[in-house]
Formats: sequence, structure tokens, C-alpha cells
Amino acid sequence: MSVRIAIIGAGIMGADHARIVSEDLPGATLQVVCDASEARARAIAQACGAADISTDPLRTIRRADIDAVIIASPDETHASLSLAAIEAGKPVLCEKPLSQNAGECRAVIDAEVARDRRFVQLGFMRRFDPSYREMKAALAEGAIGRAIMMHNTHRNVEAPANFTGQMAITNSAPHEFDAARFMLDADYTAISVFQPAGVDASKTGAPVFMVLETDRGQIVNVEVNNNAAYGYDVRGELVGEKGSIQLTAPIHTRRNGHLMAFEHYPADWRPRFAEAYRLQNKAFLGFVRTGMFPAIAADSWDGYCATLVAEAGVAALRTGMRISLAKMDRSPLYTARQETLQ
Repeated sequence: MSVRIAIIGAGIMGADHARIVSEDLPGATLQVVCDASEARARAIAQACGAADISTDPLRTIRRADIDAVIIASPDETHASLSLAAIEAGKPVLCEKPLSQNAGECRAVIDAEVARDRRFVQLGFMRRFDPSYREMKAALAEGAIGRAIMMHNTHRNVEAPANFTGQMAITNSAPHEFDAARFMLDADYTAISVFQPAGVDASKTGAPVFMVLETDRGQIVNVEVNNNAAYGYDVRGELVGEKGSIQLTAPIHTRRNGHLMAFEHYPADWRPRFAEAYRLQNKAFLGFVRTGMFPAIAADSWDGYCATLVAEAGVAALRTGMRISLAKMDRSPLYTARQETLQ
């Protein structure tokens, strides 16, 4: 039986999810595209062959002909719509962040714990990216020895209007927060945030540099520069006691001419992580079909942890101080990597 999926939010990410469901997920049906703009929902539905459209997300979630939900609506709606999906007993793939407010993340966790089931797969898709997975495998195999540091770089062409240093921490950096935490199998104990002295910190997209400490004694640094100008560029290097391993973006061609050799950078994140999104959505379909939560996927607890780090990072940026993070005991629900959804 085909899994009937509703997509809430028909913007850039919603459109990409709709295409993946309709073209790359055998056994899935794009049943409904829901968006506040009926015209936008209709355009995506027609392009991807959806059966229906809607402008009411809560009614969409509760529909009897919907088996699962993908949430790609604005960030501030993620927690409330995830709660509605849990109430309806339907698995949900939610774009990050679960919320930029830790209390709202906690409410989603409490709802899952009350049902003793994980319903929310969070869209930290880098866990599925082949380069990150190969890096994690090399660490697990002992190829580089014990991990001691991880360097992360996140650059965009140009920041949107009003994109502040605070937003670099709450909107851009959470992918790095989660990827490094997942890679190192560690939690963070402190964060410090810096900005270059020669840069106007009030300028849109001013760069931010973060240093995080883990409960396993490792150091993680994250550079976010949303006005890098030259292209979308994500880099990472995991440093161990016996060597290191670097991420390599998928590059299909290299050009030679005018006494130069060069490669093109994409304009945004979608080409770089296209395969990660496809594999993530494939894993979500498996979750819906079997009830087994994907072993490497991020859940509500992971979203909560990323938000706590972001909140601490904002405080560190504001005060110029190193901010400590309290140790938290997670619910047993989030310690087992798989369970059956009933």
C-alpha cells in the first residue's frame, strides 16, 4: 500500500520535498500540498502530481487520507504542527529547527514521552550525506584514532536582509551543532562566540566564529559567514590523534582555461546536499512503513539539544562570555535508537 504524504509549506524546501516524494520515493504518494497561499500550493501540486491542495495545516494533518506529514512551513510553526501530528498519531519529518525556543522543543518531547513513541524525525539531513557518513565510519573504524577536534565552515553567497549575527547562530549554525555532536557522539558543555574586530557586527550577515567544548574533552569550532560572496561552501575536518579526515563536496567537473583550473560553487545548499535530502526522505518513508525509527536520524531530543546550544550561543555573543551548558539526562525513549510506532 502506498504511503500518502502531506507537505505543509510550499516554499523552497516544500517544493524540493514534493519533488523528492513524487519522483524519488517509490511507494509514496504526494497526497496533499498545503500552504497559506493557495496559488503556491496549486502550482507545486500541479508540478508534482499531488492529489489535492489545502490552506489549512491542522485540517490537513487530521485528514483520514494522510499517513504522514512533512513540515516545511516557517520555523515558528514547526513545534505546534509537530504537536498536532503527534496528537493525530502520524509520523512527521520536520525541517529544522524543531523550534528556536527550548521550551517549545520540550513540549514536543513531553508529548512523545507521554505516548512512549518517537513520531518526529528532524531534518538534520547532513547525517545522511555520504561525506559525513564516510567521515563517521572512518572514526568508528579507528582510522584516525581518537577524535580530538572538529573544524566546521558554513558560508553563503549573501545574507538575506536583516540577517544578524544572532540569526547566524540560531538559523545557520544548528546544522553544524548537530553534525559535530552526531559525529563525535558527544554533548556540549560550553560555548564561546567571537566576531572579527574589523567587521561591523551590526552589518547584515556579519561573520560569527564559535568554539564549543564537549563532555568528551573535544573542541569544535564553527565559522558562519553568510556574506562570503563566492558561493555556498560547507567544509569540515575531523582531527584525530593519528590523522584527520576532510569532507569533500560532490564535484562533477573541473574546468581548465585561461591559465587556470577551477570548479564552480553552487549558489545555495540544495545541490550540495541533494543526495542527503533524498536519503533522509527515503529513511522517513521506511519509518512510516515499518515503524522503526531510522538509526542515524535526528529526533526531537536532538532538536532540543541544538536549540539549547543556539540559545547559549546567543547569550555568549551578547555578553562576550563563555557560557556553560548543564548536563541533561535524556528520557529512555531517546536512548534506544529504534522502536516500533504502534
